[in-house]
Amino acid sequence: MTGSMNKIEDYLDELFPNPKCELNYNKDYELVLATMLSAQTTDKRVNMVTEVLFSKYPTLEDLSKADLNDIIRIVRPIGTFNKKANNVIEIAKRLVEDYDGVVPNNREYLESLPGVGRKTTNVVLSNLYNVPCIAVDTHVARVSVRLGLAKDGDSPLTIEKKISKKFKKAELCRRHHQMVLFGRYHCMARNPKCSECKLKDICKYHNK
Repeated sequence: MTGSMNKIEDYLDELFPNPKCELNYNKDYELVLATMLSAQTTDKRVNMVTEVLFSKYPTLEDLSKADLNDIIRIVRPIGTFNKKANNVIEIAKRLVEDYDGVVPNNREYLESLPGVGRKTTNVVLSNLYNVPCIAVDTHVARVSVRLGLAKDGDSPLTIEKKISKKFKKAELCRRHHQMVLFGRYHCMARNPKCSECKLKDICKYHNK
């Protein structure tokens, strides 16, 4: 597997030498909210919504006191908007009350926030605090299975544990972004760009 891993790492570095999160945010809490809102939708759509949301409510205090119906109206384009709108206000309230508006480097606390699970927490910790961890979304899961880093049917947590052992710990944040981008723009669920991919010889999907 060592040879395959070197090949995967080299190709990811070639495609994405400077990978970064594609969710737009300027403040730490904006990343928490944007990542929570991104469940079952695209980053592009979330960025359109948060541009409106964060300009109308420029502080956490503003968000914590926002009118629920107004937040629903703003986040409506991204689906499950009732629940997500409620989460926005509740997360804002919790962060203001518990940490004076600062997002803490505290996994247990972050995972206790409404709508924030392990995946969102991993995104937040890796981007804000450079904690070495991989957030397993649909792209990371798909790429992992196709490249033989995980098995079809593995849970997100199992995939996370497997990948974390295969990549160098210091590079996990970088590899996470690269795998997301690879799955989003190259190794898509439908019509992946197999013909131009340098990993097709080790890809289970292509070799079927």
